[in-house]
Amino acid sequence: MGEISTFASAAASPLLDERALSRLHWRCRRGLLENDLFIEQFFARYEPQLTQRHADGLMALMDLADNDLLDLLLRRREPQAPLDTQEVHEVLGMLRQGGSAAVQ
Repeated sequence: MGEISTFASAAASPLLDERALSRLHWRCRRGLLENDLFIEQFFARYEPQLTQRHADGLMALMDLADNDLLDLLLRRREPQAPLDTQEVHEVLGMLRQGGSAAVQ
């Protein structure tokens, strides 16, 4: 997904305020360095534009075990139910865009 379509579909969702962003950063701390690199790049690139919709998708991904999350980030797998939602796919595309160079 391109950046324009990603943000166009999130336009109706409110931007996250500073407190919500802080909570999201805290929730996204991972035990696996590779995941942290993807997440760090994601925030560096998209933080000013993150919406509640993005937060919902990201929170769903953060419920995964580290190795399962890494498999999604590295395109070894695609989301399966119940993660197979538009929000998760949108955020996963954003994470993959920003983090793939950091892990290589």
